[in-house]
Amino acid sequence: MTMERTELEQLYNQSIKIIRDGEVIKGKIISVMSKEVLVDVGFKSEGLVSITEFAQEDLKVGKELDFFIESIENDAGMIMLSREKALRIRGWDKIVKNSQEGDLVEGRPIKKVKGGFLVDVAGIEGFLPASLSVFKGTPDKDVINKIFNFKIVKINNLRRSIILSRREAMQKEKEEAKVKIWQNLKIGGIYPGIVKAITDFGAFIDLGGIDGLLHITDMSWSKISHPSEIVALGNRIEVMVLNLDKDSGRVSLGLKQRFPDPWSDVQTKYGVGSKVKGKIVNILPYGVFVELEKGIEGLIHISEISWSKRINNPGEMFAIGDMAEALILSVDKDSRRISLSLKQLEQNPWQDAESKYPAGSKAEGKVIGFTEYGAFVELDNNIEGMIHVSDISWTKRLSHPQDALKKGQKLEVMVLSVDMQNRRIALGLKQLQPNPWPEFAAKYPVDTVLEAEIINLTDFGVFVKIEQDLEGLVHSSEIDNEKLAQLKVGDKIKVKAIKIDVEQGKIILSGRC
Repeated sequence: MTMERTELEQLYNQSIKIIRDGEVIKGKIISVMSKEVLVDVGFKSEGLVSITEFAQEDLKVGKELDFFIESIENDAGMIMLSREKALRIRGWDKIVKNSQEGDLVEGRPIKKVKGGFLVDVAGIEGFLPASLSVFKGTPDKDVINKIFNFKIVKINNLRRSIILSRREAMQKEKEEAKVKIWQNLKIGGIYPGIVKAITDFGAFIDLGGIDGLLHITDMSWSKISHPSEIVALGNRIEVMVLNLDKDSGRVSLGLKQRFPDPWSDVQTKYGVGSKVKGKIVNILPYGVFVELEKGIEGLIHISEISWSKRINNPGEMFAIGDMAEALILSVDKDSRRISLSLKQLEQNPWQDAESKYPAGSKAEGKVIGFTEYGAFVELDNNIEGMIHVSDISWTKRLSHPQDALKKGQKLEVMVLSVDMQNRRIALGLKQLQPNPWPEFAAKYPVDTVLEAEIINLTDFGVFVKIEQDLEGLVHSSEIDNEKLAQLKVGDKIKVKAIKIDVEQGKIILSGRC
């Protein structure tokens, strides 16, 4: 009997673990009470752990967890255990074994303290200085108990503490992301990106850590004047990689390359001499661009707008969005150019201009514009002619044609010449009246002395009125300086005719009588 008892005691003692204070051992939950949890660690007595030390998902009977032995036996003969200390020790061992300064670890800020945050990293309480947190201005609800990656700045084995940096972790994440992206990028591949910045020459696209340039010429098969016509800041777009240069870190991207080139079969779709319709999409000083289809535009040059009208500003005739019908003059696939014409849809009015407006004939027209050297007159049939400033009046000295004519004024003119090849008609107004200069030459022969009224003073001389519609010039060299200085408009002076040019329509006078 004694032998059996001894053997039983030996077997019992062998089944009991040898444990010591300060150790971390495995234990099984055998009971969950309101404030405490009863744990079997394989010793002769069970251990008690405060229920506040457990995560809710761990409070299950039969679950095996790590526990720290604080005391083998208390006054009640129970083992005092700690779940939190076991987690911290295991977490610390894990950090020391698997991590070193500079590594990235996952953590959860659990409390905001003076100077920064306390962060739970595998059960270890790490410190995140505010200067390294990047959480300035971020609401606490978006930080506390959220999972982030942190870089281990310093490990203190003596105090079992770590200093963390979120800022440096983000930098490292970006660097790692860049390396990964560079490994994955391939020419011809299509990748998602976000429009990060827009310039006059293109847009920079964030591919997830690497910026690529989407040049304006690679945005659309259609002509665009600014990248903002295609993309906007923050847009999520898919782009094709056109070129990679890892040494310089440059990535060239394309957007239009994701779609078929509409110019590939342009010559079969748009034959020379055929009529087309399209929408006006751009107006420039030299012409109008017409969109024939998405990605294909043709140009109506300013010289192909009208047979007869003088077009200075196409914007006065057209508006963006207008529909236009035109004739195709040429198609250049390589240069991506289509030349269009409006006037070729109409009969050329210049073909019979010489027969309709023979030199010496009279015609009626309307003043439609001016230059310094003449006035443009619209004749019937939308043909324009020009009256040179020298052909407005036989006698009046005009500094500008608007001194005698007004825009919109209707008048009769004489056709002086027709140049069909250069599409020019020279018109005259003064030719409707007889040339008075032969009569003036007879009336005021050389050496004739007469009294005239000053009508204008210039640096080179004095203009005087001899009679109605007749003016003469007294050159400054033909009058005494002292006398010249005293003259004013409206004065009467004696002058002498010294030259009459009937061809040029001029009478030259002298103030020395």
